[in-house]
Amino acid sequence: MSRRSIAQYVGTSGPVQPTWNSLVANYRYPEWFRDAKLGIWSHWGPQAVPEQGDWYGRLLYMQGDPMYEHHRRTYGHPADTGMMDLLNLWKADRWDPDALMSRYAKAGAKYFVSLACHHDNFDCFDSAHHSWSAMNVGPKRDVVGTWAKAARAAGLRFGVSNHISHAWHWYQAAYGYDAEGPRKGERYDAYKLRREDGQGKWWDGLDPKALYTGRHMVPPEGIDSVAAMNAWHDQNDGQWIETAPPGDENFARNWLLRQMDLVAKYQPDLCYFDDHGLPFGPYGLSAAADYYNRSIAWHGKIDVVLTAKKLAPEARLGLVQDVERGFTNRIWDEPWQTDTCIGDWFYNRSRFTDRSYVSAEGVIQRLADVVSKNGSLLLSIPQRGDGTIDSEEERILDRMAEWMAINQEAIFGTRPWHVFGEGPTVLPTGMQNEGEFKGFVEGDVRFTTTKGVLYALVLVPPSKPLRLNSLGRRTLPGEVARVTLLGGASLEWRQTADALFVGLPKTHWIVPVIKIEGNGLAKSPTI
Repeated sequence: MSRRSIAQYVGTSGPVQPTWNSLVANYRYPEWFRDAKLGIWSHWGPQAVPEQGDWYGRLLYMQGDPMYEHHRRTYGHPADTGMMDLLNLWKADRWDPDALMSRYAKAGAKYFVSLACHHDNFDCFDSAHHSWSAMNVGPKRDVVGTWAKAARAAGLRFGVSNHISHAWHWYQAAYGYDAEGPRKGERYDAYKLRREDGQGKWWDGLDPKALYTGRHMVPPEGIDSVAAMNAWHDQNDGQWIETAPPGDENFARNWLLRQMDLVAKYQPDLCYFDDHGLPFGPYGLSAAADYYNRSIAWHGKIDVVLTAKKLAPEARLGLVQDVERGFTNRIWDEPWQTDTCIGDWFYNRSRFTDRSYVSAEGVIQRLADVVSKNGSLLLSIPQRGDGTIDSEEERILDRMAEWMAINQEAIFGTRPWHVFGEGPTVLPTGMQNEGEFKGFVEGDVRFTTTKGVLYALVLVPPSKPLRLNSLGRRTLPGEVARVTLLGGASLEWRQTADALFVGLPKTHWIVPVIKIEGNGLAKSPTI
């Protein structure tokens, strides 16, 4: 479809055109985002109901996967009971958004992001272009709108995340079948169900095809082993695909309509695309231009953030780069964001029972590392299907709040120094590489600066006087006059030509922060 024919779907005109050149020419990173540094993400929807973790809506259809086995034991065989039925079990009946938002704000969040639609193709908002929504099924309420009200009442910026573009290939497993066993060859629910089958049932009037997206890449007949079926999925619908489904331009068009509806209704300050670049070619460009033009209508300028992943260097001037579950080893010229989670994206009960969440110390270490490199951290706190978080998550947030009460001046509104830090740990770089990270160690320090003050965030409290090689007289662009511990008193220190040595008291605090004052030492590069 041409850009001219797409234009009829774009509701807001303005100076930004659906081209990369126009996005880059018009975009400026909002100061609020550069100052905010920490966001909390409610990556929450019907896939939280089984409490099994990520991608339940796809993996329940993958014979041999633990989620398939859980689903078959708990809800029934996927030929009889599929993801569609899980949607209606998501009731959110113990959800207290205001109480959660208050806890998130105390933990330091300056912005909050609500999942609007995951790959399960279920809209958690009052959707004008998709009937499979939280208004019609499950909670029977506007989840995104409720979060928006709570976030803004608490003084936080509000964002949404859109993962719809991958639903069409992600759901193709729902059209498959068991390759082995007593029900071998019997197609799963997505393949069989029709709108008329819902007459008199809870989904009366809804079309399963609209949820499961249609038969675009269906496993062929005759696959006779679980290994062969999984290999077929890996080679076909298991790829990360940013194009429209073959022969179905309507899916991309509906994606654009739903995205425009989402931003028009809730006027989000941030929109997260779970895409490598912008999806669907001109449709993605039209969505970005529409969002930016709406921001100009709302604010008189582009004052919003649109994130995507794996952007080319020039594209990072028109969008904000998101680095999912990954690290960088340098200070970026432009603001960026990493998104990660203390556990699995969707609630996984075993994270609680095994005590395998990322600790508050780990979160603060990660925040310090990201902020020192001109980034922001978007942190997911998984919720159960009923809307609550567990006691261990509460403890992590409360410890974050304790740290913020003392040390937040070293985070919010800061900018990188001329080096991000020092220490022996060499971080992996790129996306999805957290598994390679072995943890920070003594000597790992990160720097931030604001208002003429330099902060050294000590990622692991040292067992001996801390040596800061970046602050020796020979290399320091200024003179140290005063060294204090945030939340404490003045510290013993001495400066040589090669380093600044600081004696830190033994403390139970996580990530102690040293405040260093003097003449000219906190000058930041122009970023």
